[in-house]
Amino acid sequence: MPPAQRHPTMADVAERAGVSTSTVSRTLRGMSTVSPEVRARVEQAARELNFAVSRQAASLVTGRTGNVAVMVPTLQSWFMGAALSSLAPLLRAAGLELNVYVIPDMAARTSFFEHLPARRNADALLVFCFDLNDEETASLDNLGMPVIYVSQHVEGRPSVYVDDVAAAVHGTRHLLNLGHRRIAFLQTIGASGFSFSSQERLLGYQQALTEAGLPLDDDLVVTTEVGDKRGTAEAVGKLLSLREPPTAVFAEQDEVAVAAVWTLRRTQIPVPGHISVLGFDDQPLADWFDLSTVAQSPADIGREAGELALALIHDSDEDHVRHVVLPTHLIPRETTAPPPAPPGDGGRDI
Repeated sequence: MPPAQRHPTMADVAERAGVSTSTVSRTLRGMSTVSPEVRARVEQAARELNFAVSRQAASLVTGRTGNVAVMVPTLQSWFMGAALSSLAPLLRAAGLELNVYVIPDMAARTSFFEHLPARRNADALLVFCFDLNDEETASLDNLGMPVIYVSQHVEGRPSVYVDDVAAAVHGTRHLLNLGHRRIAFLQTIGASGFSFSSQERLLGYQQALTEAGLPLDDDLVVTTEVGDKRGTAEAVGKLLSLREPPTAVFAEQDEVAVAAVWTLRRTQIPVPGHISVLGFDDQPLADWFDLSTVAQSPADIGREAGELALALIHDSDEDHVRHVVLPTHLIPRETTAPPPAPPGDGGRDI
């Protein structure tokens, strides 16, 4: 096969420039032991042959791989999709490639930490939504690269997140301000260690009730799995069977909130006429279902995480314990309203 029909090699550049292959290697890696005249000849030959130095060769000089690794529990969630969709173009514009490690269960997680495939294969690692133990965190500390925690707050490490406690406080206060006093919390459960935000949001709900002088009632906290419509129906059924059912439900995620609304309306319970429902996230389905929710922006979280990764890669003096806290805000829609008037109350305002 003639040279014009195959990818040019370093030997081709050396032949055209009239130098040795090792000289071409030193030149294209930016080493200072090559004279200006020889460097010009080699660079001209490389241009004529459309030869590009490999990323691996360049990394020998810069100490960088040109890759950023991302560790995620899933690629199927709205949050991950939106965050990575904003992160990838930002890194690409900076000349970096994105390597994604999907770790969906504890077996994959154990294997990842046994082998640490990101070691020596990336310039930074972004860890999305993992509640790591001390041993796992220490393993990442020893990677020798910046490790940025995303959608979670890790003390003493760079982190990009929303304040889930404060966000849940604001959401619960919205229901309190409407007049609700029996407010349930619909919590999601999943594989151990993959629900960092869940406990934080529950704490915020409890904090708001305590501030309002209301007792914490364990019967008002029920659990389900995301995507489990039957499980959500059973959880809502537990609430409806209480001696004093709630007049409002705060669901930890929009998907669960929509499933709760569907269950209530299917059983002819008006939303919000009889029970209000509030979600968390502001996924597109929240708008479609006119769901009141506490909104966060995973696109902004992904972008800020990428900016922080670039800063840590390129500036060793950058703050390596920096925390970026992004805002949340309440979006009231059709599914929240004041509670119904108690029987015999004449319909007067509460």
